[in-house]
Amino acid sequence: MKIKFAGAAREVTGSCFIIETDKARFAVDCGMHQGGDEMEKRNWDIAAYDPANIDFFLITHAHIDHSGLLPRMVQNGFHGTVYATEPTGDLIKILLLDSAHIQETDATSKMRRMQRYGKSEKIIPLYTTKDAEAVCPLIKTKRYNEVFTPGNGIKANFQDAGHILGAAILELFIEENGSSTKLVFSGDIGRRHQLLMEDPATIRDADYLFMESTYGDRDHKGEEDSLNEMAEAIQYSYSRGEKIIIPAFAVERTQEMLYSLYLLNIKGKLPKDMPVFLDSPLAIKATEIFRRHHSYLDTDTQKILKKGEDPLDLPQLKFSSSTEQSMRINEMEGSAIVISASGMCNAGRIKHHLRHNLWRSGASIVFVGFQAQGTPGRKIVEGAKKVRIFNEDIAVNARIWTIGGFSAHAGQSQLMDWLGNFQNKKMPVFLVHGEAVAQDVLASLIKQKLGFDVTIPEYLEEIKIKAGAQPEELKQPQAAPQPVDLAPLLADLKAKIDDINNQMGKIQSLPESRQVEFLDLLKQANLSIDEIKIRDLAARK
Repeated sequence: MKIKFAGAAREVTGSCFIIETDKARFAVDCGMHQGGDEMEKRNWDIAAYDPANIDFFLITHAHIDHSGLLPRMVQNGFHGTVYATEPTGDLIKILLLDSAHIQETDATSKMRRMQRYGKSEKIIPLYTTKDAEAVCPLIKTKRYNEVFTPGNGIKANFQDAGHILGAAILELFIEENGSSTKLVFSGDIGRRHQLLMEDPATIRDADYLFMESTYGDRDHKGEEDSLNEMAEAIQYSYSRGEKIIIPAFAVERTQEMLYSLYLLNIKGKLPKDMPVFLDSPLAIKATEIFRRHHSYLDTDTQKILKKGEDPLDLPQLKFSSSTEQSMRINEMEGSAIVISASGMCNAGRIKHHLRHNLWRSGASIVFVGFQAQGTPGRKIVEGAKKVRIFNEDIAVNARIWTIGGFSAHAGQSQLMDWLGNFQNKKMPVFLVHGEAVAQDVLASLIKQKLGFDVTIPEYLEEIKIKAGAQPEELKQPQAAPQPVDLAPLLADLKAKIDDINNQMGKIQSLPESRQVEFLDLLKQANLSIDEIKIRDLAARK
């Protein structure tokens, strides 16, 4: 069989693995590429997918980086079945509709902006609400440990990944040319002992393993330390009368934040007069899905529910469903906790809350999830002094907290422990869903401690596999980009700066308003150059 790595190769987004046997062509996951213009261009290039000739999709979980391109597939000819667990099926529906709304809104905003500059080019969204709605009838759900046959010669089984509600490790049993091969796709492996979720299921045998590596280079803080740090962030801004802004993914991270605040409230570490706003219509819907599928939650959570308590509720919790309610949060005086999406600060209402609070020295911005390269969240975490939001450069004066212990991903030690359960030491391991530094560290550790053969595939690399044989590379990944020749551009920039210096007399004779306009434009150019320096420093760490 052949496998093409159409995403999550040397990156943490865009998960998609296209598999071709002698009887079927299908894919595991169908994620959106996120994190900067260059990365997101991949969402438009669907030639590698050939959607009309994909028989079915097996979706490990609902996060957009694993499901977000399904409407794009339907838009371009896919009409097969989308298999997922029961909670994943429900979550996919609301997440894709929300994503489509964002695509349409962004396209409209870009078109209006171009029109203000006198351009009439039409901007088309990546996909529409109609495309997202067309995915829903194709979804067929399964329970954990319910072996099913999605295609001729293929059996599949979802096991609990412990990542988010309904997240699955996928076991694939493929009969081909008279022989049987077992593939395991880890999906995103959850952190042990996290709130709401059971620990990841133990898998002991496979012929080939495709394993995530998001945090392959580090471990997380302990759960108690993370709760204490959250309490510290709350007290820091509460004592200063400012807000605590928590960018959180609508699915799982938001619910874990509510659960954490529930625990802090029990311990007396959450001020009684501090309102908590859940400002995300999507997160509000997702929370209801968590309640509906309570049988998928862990034993501790079910015990709390049986006592008549709700760990996803608080006396001071307020829901903001409408735009007007969201706007009023930033108009109110005093301290409050605001949980809002998106988790990487690249879309949604969180951008408005950052615009109103990022520059306030007493405010807190609390990051509780992974921030992909190129996203505003990543820039803030890496120490940017200013961040551009809604075409405005906002100073970063708030206190920035990064609490890794809330991650829904296993850290390095837990990844190693999970992998150590596999008994077939000749099993090739493919590290996916991770950035280069994390993958290189984890690969070295796996070889040294566990003795598995490790491969780190590249984007659009294609391999051929057969049980008992080493993988054969069929198609080289896309050629690495050649070093960019910056000299002509730098010379052009220097010539323009020299020209501005030579024109200073004329500029200073202009009306003050026009001079201020020149000053603002030059400040923006200067900030862009500063950002290049910040990214370069981050890359060297």
